[in-house]
Amino acid sequence: MASDGAQRAADWLGSFRTSALAWWIPKAAIAAGLLAEAPARTAIWTLALAWMGTACILNARRCGRTHCRYTGPFYLAMIVPVGVIGFGIVSAGLLGWLVVGALALSGGMIIWLATERAWGRFS
Repeated sequence: MASDGAQRAADWLGSFRTSALAWWIPKAAIAAGLLAEAPARTAIWTLALAWMGTACILNARRCGRTHCRYTGPFYLAMIVPVGVIGFGIVSAGLLGWLVVGALALSGGMIIWLATERAWGRFS
């Protein structure tokens, strides 16, 4: 296992530029996507969630960041409710979109806090 210093150096969250590209810009796109029509919102959110989920999984493999092992699959799983609402399988209106968006963004933060508090930053 790599040392804590090596893990920190490999962690994409340690770089503002990489962190912004991998997570903060897609989160901003999700927020901005609320202003778009449902088909565009579905595409924006699906791409943003897939991007963030993939970035988390790759970061977990790179450095062993604890929360990334869980947030990656979580973000990818959140594509399902986006598709369910976006393709009209369930009619939810703007409130439904707000709930799914809030769950996706706050859920990632809750997973981050809970897993790193329980098992540490790198595991």
